[in-house]
Amino acid sequence: MGGIAHFVFTDAEMRIVPPCIAWPRAAVPVSGALELMGAAGLLWRPTRRAAAWGLFGLTLAVTPAHVYMLQHPVLFPAVPYWALILRLPLQAGLLALMAWMAWQPVKPPPVAPPALGD
Repeated sequence: MGGIAHFVFTDAEMRIVPPCIAWPRAAVPVSGALELMGAAGLLWRPTRRAAAWGLFGLTLAVTPAHVYMLQHPVLFPAVPYWALILRLPLQAGLLALMAWMAWQPVKPPPVAPPALGD
């Protein structure tokens, strides 16, 4: 859902991009596309590890936006301050989950047992 928001609510997403990031109008849809591709990659076993590492890197890349919001909460009156604080430990949890997924061995899909009479 978050990746889709980059395209549906582009202007709102652009407001959370810190001023030090060049070209927020480009950064928002690019990060949204990467998020959607990463999510799709998690669903297919052969790409799961690469997708998890890609999402790990993307999560690190967008963390400055969360820090910016926490540093300037007055710019985001619709977001409760507690939610801004909660986002950083949530990011850490997501990073841990993605790293765990990336380190899991890629297992081949299960093979169905032969049918009776074969």
